[in-house]
Amino acid sequence: MNEVENWLTSSYIANMGFHSREFPENTLGAFKMAMENNFAIKLDIQLLSDGTVIVFRDNKLSRLCGEDKYISTITMEEIKNFNVLNSEEKIPTLNEVLSLVGGSVPLLIELNNTLKAGDLEKAAWDILKDYEGEFAIQSLNPYSLKWFKEHAPNVLRGQVSGFLKGENISFVKKKKLKKLKVNKIGCPNFISYEAEHIPNRFLKRCSLPILAYVVKSQEEYMKVIKYVDNIIFEDFLPTI
Repeated sequence: MNEVENWLTSSYIANMGFHSREFPENTLGAFKMAMENNFAIKLDIQLLSDGTVIVFRDNKLSRLCGEDKYISTITMEEIKNFNVLNSEEKIPTLNEVLSLVGGSVPLLIELNNTLKAGDLEKAAWDILKDYEGEFAIQSLNPYSLKWFKEHAPNVLRGQVSGFLKGENISFVKKKKLKKLKVNKIGCPNFISYEAEHIPNRFLKRCSLPILAYVVKSQEEYMKVIKYVDNIIFEDFLPTI
């Protein structure tokens, strides 16, 4: 990788921020903690019904906010009423996160889009194109990467891959993602692959930089690091 891309392999990446009970995942508090530790941050984005880009992983509010509503059906005005996991933290917008981080640490932005690419990608790029900090995007959806390749080719693109047993996608798509057979669609600059399935024969044939996700212990870190270029981690402090 060249110098512009160097952070992807040299800075540990905190999954959804350096989160805790007080500062839950994908909240401003978790991102502040990552910044204090000088970790790069991986965060998740998706669209509300009014077109607002928010930072949130799940497609429903139930796990984190106790409300049985789909993210795609609510507005920013509604989402202001919810706190994350009974903390003081709210669900932030992408704009709020960029204002907070301000280029102090790099960002790995995952687009949570399993449908047709276009709306989320354009909305995100309209915000990101004026951001002066370092960032890259990644997605499980190769057509999200293709959108960025066509409309913002200088943005680093990562293909999220793995065995994906818990993902609600077809068997055929899972098989292609596991074997890195979708790379010709989005032409990724790097691969984010499930740590629990590293190493494997598919990665041995891959010449792109590999990030392992999500590494959850020092033991797992030591197991995978010799096969990958960096880790996306949570629930522990990685040490060499």
